[in-house]
Amino acid sequence: MDLENTLAIIPALNEATTIGNVVKVLRNQGLSHIRVVDNGSQDGTADVAAQAGADVVQEHLKGYGQACWRGLQSVPDGIEWILFCDADGSDDVSQLPEFFAQRESYDLILGNRRGTESGRQQLSPVQNFGNGLSGTLIAWGWGYRFHDLGPLRLVRKTSLEQIGMCDRNFGWTVEMQARAVECNLRIRELPVNYLPRQGGQSKISGTVSGSFKAGIIILSTLASLYWQNLWRGSEAVGSASKSANSSPDPLNPPNLGDFEKSSPQTWATPNVPTRDGIHTPSRVAFQRILLWMSACLLVAGTVYTLPHGAFSEPSSVIQFWIGSAIMAAGFVLAWGLRSISGVWFWSVAIVTRLLLLAMYPGNDIWRYLWEGYVQLQGFSPYDFAPMSDVLEHLRTEWWGQINHPYASAIYPPVTQFGFRTLASIWLSVPLFKAAFAAADLAVCWLLSRRFGHRATLLYAWNPLVLYSFAGGGHYDSWFVLPLVMAWLWFDRPSPQPEESRSLPPFTYLGSALFVGISIAVKWISLPVLAFLVWHALRRGRIGLALLSGMTGLLPVTLAAVPFCSPTSCPLVRFGSSFVVTGRCAELIPYIVEQLWAPSRWANWLYAFPLALVIVWLLLRATTFHKFTEWYLIGLMVISPIVHFWYLSWLMPFLVLSRNLGIRLISLSAYVYFTLLYMSAAGDHSWILPEAQRHILWWPFVLGVAWSSAKVTWPQLALTPKLNRT
Repeated sequence: MDLENTLAIIPALNEATTIGNVVKVLRNQGLSHIRVVDNGSQDGTADVAAQAGADVVQEHLKGYGQACWRGLQSVPDGIEWILFCDADGSDDVSQLPEFFAQRESYDLILGNRRGTESGRQQLSPVQNFGNGLSGTLIAWGWGYRFHDLGPLRLVRKTSLEQIGMCDRNFGWTVEMQARAVECNLRIRELPVNYLPRQGGQSKISGTVSGSFKAGIIILSTLASLYWQNLWRGSEAVGSASKSANSSPDPLNPPNLGDFEKSSPQTWATPNVPTRDGIHTPSRVAFQRILLWMSACLLVAGTVYTLPHGAFSEPSSVIQFWIGSAIMAAGFVLAWGLRSISGVWFWSVAIVTRLLLLAMYPGNDIWRYLWEGYVQLQGFSPYDFAPMSDVLEHLRTEWWGQINHPYASAIYPPVTQFGFRTLASIWLSVPLFKAAFAAADLAVCWLLSRRFGHRATLLYAWNPLVLYSFAGGGHYDSWFVLPLVMAWLWFDRPSPQPEESRSLPPFTYLGSALFVGISIAVKWISLPVLAFLVWHALRRGRIGLALLSGMTGLLPVTLAAVPFCSPTSCPLVRFGSSFVVTGRCAELIPYIVEQLWAPSRWANWLYAFPLALVIVWLLLRATTFHKFTEWYLIGLMVISPIVHFWYLSWLMPFLVLSRNLGIRLISLSAYVYFTLLYMSAAGDHSWILPEAQRHILWWPFVLGVAWSSAKVTWPQLALTPKLNRT
């Protein structure tokens, strides 16, 4: 049997008593390429291995995976197979001919020590338990049942390059096996004997602390691999889209297509066929359990929070947090779902929203009702604050719950038209909340049609979204809906690269109209209109750029007519305390304030860094999604005025980008309700304490940075290649 194309790699640390014999036995098996990696031995291991005829390389950084990785560097020409075995003589290498005989049929051949009686007897109880647990977890997460994580393994060199090993410690073996399933390699486990250690002391099973450390590393490696698997799955969906974008720029992540609907089983990993010993129903069962748990936790958390929306007592805030934590657990579990039917998707999305319609709303809604009501009585909410004497005779039984009664309206004119329309139908909280929830469900429908139900879970089952619109009754869904319509209209799938696409005029004008409606609902989408205009200008379409700008300004102009006169148009209150000094849970302005106290009273300062962000994005972003998501990310961290429900603006764009920071702030944002807790306890300062501010923001900042790095350097982070000679 010709073994000139096989390289044996043996990691060794203080194995001088055994390494020489291991090398000799391997040579007797016909292996001429044997490499011992001395991992910092102090007992002459390297000299003994060299005398036995092995090629010795040094690796001073400790770690089993690190030593294996070093052995893979500068592999000789002609090597097609890599054999790994231990240096302590416990591997029964007399069975290697059985491995070599399987090379034509498989890519990864593993020794299963638990497959023989001698092997099971030699493994300690801790090793048996750990191997069984790891095999079960891989079966649940990847659908392939392994029986052992043994060191004796033969792997095709090209397959090892495909796997792209990253671990540098005891997670090396489990990473190789889990990634082999992801890469659809042909895998075979062969029962092997396991001999008593021939000398020295085990670095893992020889001590309790070593076994515990190895177990923690293996489990954490599995967890990391599982979430990386989900990440790769989202990238696979993007590459399958008709509008796939392969740019590594973090501002230009790959687009998702309607991939799930055409191939629901391959959402997160390649479809793995049944192999020797696999029971794929275990994976299906696990997914069913995950789905039931996720859905039940979301509904149960929703029910738990229902009686605790008034926040009149500190205890009600605590109960609200408990219910929200239950919902958050369900939401996080949903990240692991591989596919989901429309029935499940819509059942949970609709039931949770219907339940939350019965929750006591946030106090903004009383303002909405009031401004709709006074318009019906012939008064402009821009001209008169709720406390105005001229409106005293209109005060209702709920008038005392209006927030900031000293300030006149700040909501744009289309919003006021919506308030007036609802008030003319029925001046009630349920109707207003239902209108906001309806717009929210419309967003779910649009996103699910483009990206599929599985991807849209990040929006539709998001607790922050559920509370903001259906529970708290904030009207921001009216702003989000036209913005999403503009995005999906502009970034429609196309087989052409983004830079070379020539969009028809109706694409610009339709998107500009939807953005214009969004502006007339909430001013902050004005820069998005600038992106559309600039996008046309960059392509030399000056007339279309001007027409797009005018189309985008048309809705706010028409809606402003009832509130403006030739001499006055009080739609934007630059002198309002909301604009000038409003603060509560901001990030960068708070940091600046700690360094320079006078900045606390000058919110206008932050228009400059935000303008720089917008200019940078105009120069860098090539799609509507990229510009809008990153603009909103910049807005959140720079703006001096940030409330919990403002973060809902980001959530639709999460469906495509799957940005970790946006996911995490969906959960950490609930610390915002510390303000409600403080208020219920008598502290009405409405300034989030520093510790809670860190909890709110740093998961977002670090998660955004991590996601950006994953997109920018995916090969470095995920698939390092073997060095070649």
